[in-house]
Amino acid sequence: MLRIYDTRTRQVEDIPQARALRMYTCGPTVYRYAHVGNLRSYLLSDLIRRILERQRVRMVVCQNITDVGHLVDDAEIGEDKIVVQAREEGRSTLDIARFYEDAFRRDTAALNLRPPEHTPRATEAIDLMIELIAKLIEKGHAYTVPDGSVFFAAESFPSYGEISGNRLDALKPGHRVEGVDPRKRFHADWALWKHSHRELAWDTPWGGRGFPGWHVECSAMSLRYLGEHIDIHTGGIDLRFPHHEDERAQSDSAAGHEVVRRWVHGEHLLFDGRKMAKSTGNVVLLADVADEGLDPLAVRLAFMEHRYRHQMNLTWDTLRAADRTLRRWRARVAEWAESPSAPLDQTAVRQAEAAFDDDIDTPAALRVLRELERDESVAPGSKFESFLHLDHVLGLDLSSEIGRVRVLPAGAAELLEQRARARQECDWAAADRLRDDLAALGVKVADTPDGQTWT
Repeated sequence: MLRIYDTRTRQVEDIPQARALRMYTCGPTVYRYAHVGNLRSYLLSDLIRRILERQRVRMVVCQNITDVGHLVDDAEIGEDKIVVQAREEGRSTLDIARFYEDAFRRDTAALNLRPPEHTPRATEAIDLMIELIAKLIEKGHAYTVPDGSVFFAAESFPSYGEISGNRLDALKPGHRVEGVDPRKRFHADWALWKHSHRELAWDTPWGGRGFPGWHVECSAMSLRYLGEHIDIHTGGIDLRFPHHEDERAQSDSAAGHEVVRRWVHGEHLLFDGRKMAKSTGNVVLLADVADEGLDPLAVRLAFMEHRYRHQMNLTWDTLRAADRTLRRWRARVAEWAESPSAPLDQTAVRQAEAAFDDDIDTPAALRVLRELERDESVAPGSKFESFLHLDHVLGLDLSSEIGRVRVLPAGAAELLEQRARARQECDWAAADRLRDDLAALGVKVADTPDGQTWT
């Protein structure tokens, strides 16, 4: 049984046993490329799904696509060179959104993230949001203002703050240049609908043309596609407040009961010790990783070297190390595939699966694989079966080298022999020079305790 940390209860909780479970994941805002820090959050929901599916649970997952709201604010996207070019070509905001949505789907596929059953776009669910807002107005949880905007009345939801620990009576007005919005009855109220006559705007029954607030999108789409009882809700820790607090208030107020059973958040990712954000100029894309000659799944492996709810500092060195491990494991699995079949190593498999169930302790599971790889008492066929069994959760494509004939470029075999001799003679300068010569031929050499390997 999977046990996982619930941000709302502040403790590790059991995921309820059931034939089917529903999970909602806050999806991307498609106005720029997703960086690897963003992608770490989506790995979290993928791991939850894979672990539970291995336990014969049918998962129904919904992940929204935010293609409206602050997307249309030129201050947010105006400096992006792709956006500038698209504007010059006369392409619409939705054209731009589709471009980045396609890029996001390619990235998630490259990381072996299983596609959700439902991926509704905000622009295609406006009716759902208007219906939800009208219901909240009717129930007294929301109010309209003269320009047609609608605000949620935060004080109408007494348990606000249970996810983040923020209390309404302790919240202070935001320090904005224009001060507190005078249209609000209470400074912590938030917009469900924003008056606007921009490119993406819709008419409403209460007479306000505009677009939905960010938070109401997730409430409307999760209730529509997963119903009023959602087992797990995931997202990055930065969404805990205000997004998930506001979402919970909206959904629970509309349904009349607690909608989400478990709130699960993944921690921040740093790169080279700094926050990853466009504002800091410290953004690394999955395409950048591929440009360095690294397998995109090295990013997945590097992420799993750390617990999902621990802050992680990713570096190029850790990515290169993960890439070497990934290629070595694939080569070993292909080698073990040539040996007679043998049963799973039950001890190793049980230990790894127990780690998965223990709040997704992927570092412990990976340690089990490293120990199994080195254990000479375990038959190669057993290692083969065990690695592939656990790869159903790890998602590293460890079988990809099986049966593949590796062909060296002309002259590379002789250089590899020369380098092996140079290392035996401790002629490190010659070994390094030969490594460079091999790289020029397209052969990447790695040194291991068992000798040099190449890809």
